[in-house]
Amino acid sequence: MSHSAPDGEQPSVNTPILSTAALQTEGLDDTPVPRRQVFSWALWDWGSAAFNAVVTTFVFAVYLTSSSFGPEGTVEAQLGWALAAAGLLIALLAPITGQRSDTSGRRKLWLAVNTYLVVALTAAMFFVRPDPSFLWLGLFLLAAGNVFFEFAGVNYNAMLSQVSTPRSIGRVSGFGWGMGYIGGIVLLLIVYFGFIQGLFGVPDEDGLPVRIAMIVSAAWFGLFAIPVLFAVPEYRGAGARREKVGFFASYARLGRDVARLWRESRPTVWFLLASAVFRDGLAGVFTFGGVLAASVFGFSPGEVIIFAIAANVVAGISTIAVGALDDRLGAKPVIVAALTGLVISGLLVFFLRDGGQIVFWTAGLALTLFVGPAQSASRTFLARIIPPGREGEVFGLYATTGRAVSFLAPTMFALFVTIGGAAAFGILGIVLVLLLGLVMLLPVRAAQERLKD
Repeated sequence: MSHSAPDGEQPSVNTPILSTAALQTEGLDDTPVPRRQVFSWALWDWGSAAFNAVVTTFVFAVYLTSSSFGPEGTVEAQLGWALAAAGLLIALLAPITGQRSDTSGRRKLWLAVNTYLVVALTAAMFFVRPDPSFLWLGLFLLAAGNVFFEFAGVNYNAMLSQVSTPRSIGRVSGFGWGMGYIGGIVLLLIVYFGFIQGLFGVPDEDGLPVRIAMIVSAAWFGLFAIPVLFAVPEYRGAGARREKVGFFASYARLGRDVARLWRESRPTVWFLLASAVFRDGLAGVFTFGGVLAASVFGFSPGEVIIFAIAANVVAGISTIAVGALDDRLGAKPVIVAALTGLVISGLLVFFLRDGGQIVFWTAGLALTLFVGPAQSASRTFLARIIPPGREGEVFGLYATTGRAVSFLAPTMFALFVTIGGAAAFGILGIVLVLLLGLVMLLPVRAAQERLKD
């Protein structure tokens, strides 16, 4: 996909604002991308679920906060501080690492480097034994894995424009995101039933089921990350022709680029801010979903896992299906509809909570129906307007703004639980974050203006 003017020409300052439909067809390269490239790109998302679902959500992080590593409350706080430090590093470095991979013409190389650093860190989690003396090793591996995973994600998102056309970008983004959800389900089933429930006969001692699951997760990610590195060519477009500068000079360039972005396309800046808020709300849906299922609706640990699997299946299917609507209607209508559905579903979960588990199975699954489409369409909204060669930099800003407000959903959840005196009130905190993001998004112009290189 090419957004650029012919070589040697700069876009005119009078370049008109294009509607989404026009932007997808007017003067842009719509040469079909080989399906092999699209599928290979999406397999990275499938493989990355090893870190998202198994390491950070359901298995290793839970293992690390168990009583084996220290008193309740203490280990959770230390985990929070470790992840906060990781978030700060990501916020400071993501735009620069993205920018430098653009200008070096080595976007795919840095995707590979960061991906396999995550693979190595995940495999090293095998050495974290259930003993307080191993807590800091576990925290370091988890925090470092988060940093390099985000760096890899910046380069992966930047490749979206290489594996899609203006007419297919919504479907391709939705397909990749959906593959991530479904891949997480498959691996989670293997890990949960094979290791946690003992189907593979691993002795339940010295944390071996979890530790061996980390080896399997590392191999899973490493294997499914390979196809994109061979099938999708290295980026050699406009950004690779920008003058290369030193590391610290990259911050000066970033400052100039952000200032120009503010002058030339203020709606894009507002979108980055609005999406940061509602993306944190989306993360809160999954982060606190299991907690609410257990504490409010009486789900057993096994039932929580079953619900998590069902939720990911629903999210994956809906994300893939809604990708076509993104291409037809544009990203903003999809995001607005999804956020509206999330707010309504969240309120139903809260006000009908006395109805028992059937309420969470219906309204709770409805929540997950809208999460994936909102995430995927947010990515395509940005991908459609980034000038060629600056995808890494702008998606780095996307990661940074998201990290900058990542305290919102946890804070509002805790605040409403404190005020209401019951875990159920935390639902209202998450709904409020989603509603705030929706309100911030509404004034952003639906017409997507092509940014100048």
